[in-house]
Amino acid sequence: MRITNKIISQNSITNINNNKVLENKLNTQLATGSKINRPSDDPVVAIRALRLRTNLNQVSQYYTKNIPDAESWLDITESAISTVIEIVTDMYSNCTQGAAGFNTAEDRDKVLDNLKALQEEVYATGDADYAGRFVFTGYRTDTSLTFGVQTDKSYSITEQLTSESLDEITYVDVADLDTMTEANAEGLGTKEQEISTNQVYRLRLAYENCSEAVAPAITYYDENGAQQTITADVISKNDQAQDPYLSAEASASGAVFIPETGELILSKASYDKLTAVKDDPATLDVDEGEIRVTYEKSEFAKSDIRPEHYFYCESDGIAYNEGYLTGATDDNSNQFISYDVGFNQDVRVNTLASELFSTNLSRDVDDLVGAIEDVQAMEKNISVLKDMLKTDPDNQDLKDRLAAANKANTFLTDKMQKLFESNIANMQGHLDLANTALTATGNRGSRVELVANRLAKQEVNFKTLSSQNEDVDLTEVAVNLSSVELAYQAALMATGKISQTTLLNYL
Repeated sequence: MRITNKIISQNSITNINNNKVLENKLNTQLATGSKINRPSDDPVVAIRALRLRTNLNQVSQYYTKNIPDAESWLDITESAISTVIEIVTDMYSNCTQGAAGFNTAEDRDKVLDNLKALQEEVYATGDADYAGRFVFTGYRTDTSLTFGVQTDKSYSITEQLTSESLDEITYVDVADLDTMTEANAEGLGTKEQEISTNQVYRLRLAYENCSEAVAPAITYYDENGAQQTITADVISKNDQAQDPYLSAEASASGAVFIPETGELILSKASYDKLTAVKDDPATLDVDEGEIRVTYEKSEFAKSDIRPEHYFYCESDGIAYNEGYLTGATDDNSNQFISYDVGFNQDVRVNTLASELFSTNLSRDVDDLVGAIEDVQAMEKNISVLKDMLKTDPDNQDLKDRLAAANKANTFLTDKMQKLFESNIANMQGHLDLANTALTATGNRGSRVELVANRLAKQEVNFKTLSSQNEDVDLTEVAVNLSSVELAYQAALMATGKISQTTLLNYL
């Protein structure tokens, strides 16, 4: 078979082109460092590369974004909780000091100032935020824990309490001495026999200065499982006609509400009914042990906690935390925020305010502050009476007032000291709650740290596998490229030489 010059030329060009394609491929690999430039170059490598890149991107997302966000959130939370623990520890120390008795009035006044400052600071710490998001308010990260400013906004609040919320307190009846001034001291008429101490039964609400317009309703289940409601009588603390702390027994409802202090004073019969409330474990669909109190409040101080963070409440036609009343969780009542930190792994990062401190913390401090201020006021009365007696030592009315004031001061001082004693246990309970929250946050942080360490290793492994799959050995490519270039140049020279020869040269 005769091979023509055209066949020789075409075959040479084809081989040279193939050589050139290989040279271009090696040049591209050397320039990019990658085995393939398009999926068709090697489908197996391309598919494996897509899978490895997807895994690497996911790991990088977790390791470089989600993990640092979770760690920052937990760090802010842990710092705030530690501050709360320090504050409550100071409160506990003040209670210990008060229980031991104050050496001087100056010591007592210092404790008073300290308690007021700590009371304001503890809830202010609850307004801690991370990147503009409040960390203790659940899903409502755009809403502060406290109001922050004096606010006039009406809320209907339902507190869900138990018989453990009931307590027995000492009330000192000072007759008219709480209204005494230098002008009316002589004719006030209060005598020593009128001063007395009384044990009263109380259900303390989360807020003081509540609305007087709506009487609170106490709802509970009696021993027969029937729902009962007590509608309290509203009596102001400033009512001159009747003392709200001593009016519960005479009340038809057996309960008196003092809006200024947010206290429900109960008769012995009402107290016994509510202390008998117990939950029956056989009826899971009904919480018989719950005591619900529904009331209204329309004026909030700047340090007051927003009700929507703690209770079922209604305001401006919006109902908050409806699941609290039914026990349902499908309305996001348990507002836990979790971060995806790994493949099928998430870690809860937020701590709810109710897990850190209860509303009872501030109310316990209110009781202590009120007890100290009562003693201060009575000591002021004693000082006024003594000064008046210096100018009129034979005035029997002033002597009667002084004897009554001294007796009242003794009762009030004893009440104050016992209140400090009882609040040692209360503060320990608040401290335990805060320590539990700190421990839980620390555990979450440790888990995030373990996941971060594992992700760091996974990231290195995926990068190594991806490199092995996609990257070329530059030394090997350079050697092959040199060989291909040499073959290409040789082919050009040989083809050029052969192309100069025709069939006539062989004839």
